[in-house]
Amino acid sequence: MPIDRPHSVSVAGVIVDDAGRALLIRRRDNGHWEPPGGVLEAGETIPDALQREVLEETGITIALPATLTGVYKNMTGLIVSLVFRCEAIDGRPATGSETSAVRWVTREEVGELADEAYAIRVLDALDRLDAASPPAVRAHDGVRLIQREPAAPGGPPARG
Repeated sequence: MPIDRPHSVSVAGVIVDDAGRALLIRRRDNGHWEPPGGVLEAGETIPDALQREVLEETGITIALPATLTGVYKNMTGLIVSLVFRCEAIDGRPATGSETSAVRWVTREEVGELADEAYAIRVLDALDRLDAASPPAVRAHDGVRLIQREPAAPGGPPARG
């Protein structure tokens, strides 16, 4: 039976440093590692929400515009997340009221720390180096992917 309630929209920023590492946060509420982000507030634009969430959770100001690297739907939580590859322009990584730790991670470390549904967001952002790369479109159950990205017509199967 379908749930009759509106979806939430969230944003997340994958900040990438010069060494190609991504900044992850450990959330205070559940202890999970993921890119910084959160739900848009009423009347807030997507870029404003992205900049606010990243600053609140990491102490870093990001450059805008940022590159959209993926759209992810949590099928059980009814949340649509827009994930952006971001460049830091000011600040240093720091914990805050919502984060218990921050850590620069390599591509290999992402899967060791984050659940699949969040690790793929970071990997997609690392793989999409510029605005010309189309964003990934994926679905998950909050932990695991439940839909793989389709292959491009005439191309090899895409990784999921």
